[in-house]
Amino acid sequence: MAGDAAVKARTVFGLLRLTAAAVCLVALIHRLAWGLASNTIASQNFFAYLTNQSNIAFVVLLTVAGILALRRAKDPRWLTVALALVLTWTITAGLVFAILVWQAGIRGIRIDVPWSDQVLHFWLPAVTVAAWALAPGHRSVPWRVIPVSLAYPVIWGVATMIRGPLIGWYPYYFLDPRQVSGPMEFLVSSAIALGTFAAVATVLVLISRMPVPKRLRGKAEGAAQSPTPERARAGERVGQT
Repeated sequence: MAGDAAVKARTVFGLLRLTAAAVCLVALIHRLAWGLASNTIASQNFFAYLTNQSNIAFVVLLTVAGILALRRAKDPRWLTVALALVLTWTITAGLVFAILVWQAGIRGIRIDVPWSDQVLHFWLPAVTVAAWALAPGHRSVPWRVIPVSLAYPVIWGVATMIRGPLIGWYPYYFLDPRQVSGPMEFLVSSAIALGTFAAVATVLVLISRMPVPKRLRGKAEGAAQSPTPERARAGERVGQT
């Protein structure tokens, strides 16, 4: 009975992951179409945004995670680490986006936020963190994820600063030398951004190390101990020798 309940729990979480991947993909397609309709340089550089790049990775990873949840009792360690990294990037991008929208409102600048932006920046990361932390078969995240999570933003930032002068466009105003007071403001803004990435990664590591509710932990242990078809066949072969 415990094994059946555990399998059902993993199946539910697997289907939720696949659903989230589908929602994220639909939101990305809508955001791309919505941006192209505006015919601006920003929309033409859709794939240059850290948010969109990380959400594309999010779709791929959630699809893999969903399939594995349907087939395995526990997530492999690499999957837990990869989810923590991608969630760090998507959550931080959402926080930065929220700040930019807030600052624009203070300055009287209108920023249209379609439903796809709301899904990509806020709803999906929040729901996925909750499901990821509570999922049966979930593993804790090692502390080394924190410095590793900074590698992609740094590489993305360097590539953006090289590409920016060539096309005359930057995805965020604080990266544009024409919109900041000087090198000091650029460095401070960059340091704050990297600090935010590190802070989000730290919170995710801490969440992953929190005790899983007893009921869910019991289900996960039951799934790990319940015989899979492969184990059952192996047992039959041993019994026949």
